[in-house]
Amino acid sequence: MPKEKTVFVCSECGHEYPKWNGKCTACGAWNSLEETVPLTVSGIKTASAAELRFSKMSEVSFDDEIRYNTGISELDRVLGGGLVKGSLVLIGGDPGIGKSTLLLQICGTMGSGHTILYVSGEESERQIKLRANRLGISGENLFLASNNSCESIIRAVSENKPEIVIIDSIQTITTSAVSSSAGSVVQVRECTNAFMRMAKSEEIPVFIVSHVNKDGGIAGPKIMEHIVDTVLYFEGDKQLSYRILRAIKNRFGSTNEIGVFSMNDDGLREVENPSEMMLSGRPAGVSGSTVVCAVEGSRPILAEVQALVSKSSFSAPRRTATGVDYNRLYMLIAVLEKRLGFAFGGLDVYVNIVGGLKIDEPAADLAVAAALYSGLCDKPVPEDMIMFGEVGLGGEIRSVSRVRERVKEAARLGFKTCIIPANSLRKNEDMGIKTVSVKDLGQAFREISPSGK
Repeated sequence: MPKEKTVFVCSECGHEYPKWNGKCTACGAWNSLEETVPLTVSGIKTASAAELRFSKMSEVSFDDEIRYNTGISELDRVLGGGLVKGSLVLIGGDPGIGKSTLLLQICGTMGSGHTILYVSGEESERQIKLRANRLGISGENLFLASNNSCESIIRAVSENKPEIVIIDSIQTITTSAVSSSAGSVVQVRECTNAFMRMAKSEEIPVFIVSHVNKDGGIAGPKIMEHIVDTVLYFEGDKQLSYRILRAIKNRFGSTNEIGVFSMNDDGLREVENPSEMMLSGRPAGVSGSTVVCAVEGSRPILAEVQALVSKSSFSAPRRTATGVDYNRLYMLIAVLEKRLGFAFGGLDVYVNIVGGLKIDEPAADLAVAAALYSGLCDKPVPEDMIMFGEVGLGGEIRSVSRVRERVKEAARLGFKTCIIPANSLRKNEDMGIKTVSVKDLGQAFREISPSGK
């Protein structure tokens, strides 16, 4: 028998090639082509062509109940105010991070008022029930199914009309229109497309769980993230109890919001005050420790920045950054050496944001630089002092956004002094805390340690 014709599909962007290439010319990814059977038109059940209809946007109406309250305020915050009807939400994260736990807890909070269909391609119904009992979840409106067929799931949803559908996970679902194995690029893409059409036509919100690849990104073709309405990602170290839910994409809200959870024996618990959680257990009188006020979406969060500077045993000193940008750490070390004369050449440098938080904004520059100065000179930063500001290549401190919200959060948690960029606030403006405006790193370090170097 002649060999069945195959094509090579990029697992990152979905671009097809007639033969294997080492590099995808469409997206630039290396070793991302996978061999698969091409999708034929005869294998797909297509709907008959319908007449195109359109309406004026001013004539399109919707009621006030277009969003569901999930009962988990941190999740509602990340979703932009609640779960939108007819939306397709993709949740990714490392194995064991809490994806399925969060979805089961959604079933517990929403099951009393809404019918929910939980479909698992990885677990049996008994196993799902066992996890639900451990989490204390029960409900007459929660229906369980263990199935891997995309067509069977869509048929069941069309016949029974549940209000919410959860699919765990997309890599285990297959469609008969594609002959490749479960989890392949074409299977994931076509199943996601089918669930998207189901969500829009039935006006049912659908949650889809996705695995991650070895690089930490969501497994499957990149086009899958373009198809869905919202992409949520769980961050955090499995060895720690804290989890951060972040929106990578959200058509119905901001992507800057985060939700903070704590993983306990009975499931995920919301952390309503992340600042207190991040600062709990902070050592007193230890050098290399500072506090920064970062802003995630609409929420100011205080976090502890730690720096350890020690003599290196290697010809090339080590530089390690956890929670801050690695290249920005190198830049700050260069600024401290060039502008202030500090020597880091023969020293190992370790910088860490306590609690697993990742801070991407430049407002953390001043706190990281102060932690490096404190660790190098072995001079502790006052415990009641907080700071934020962007550091330029000339050593100057540049202003950042939302200064007032940051200062008010610091005052609320009992800090006495806040070092801020110059001209960030009006003179004599009472913020409930002593504010010190600085123009450069030298002035900031003199405020930290008045005796100088």
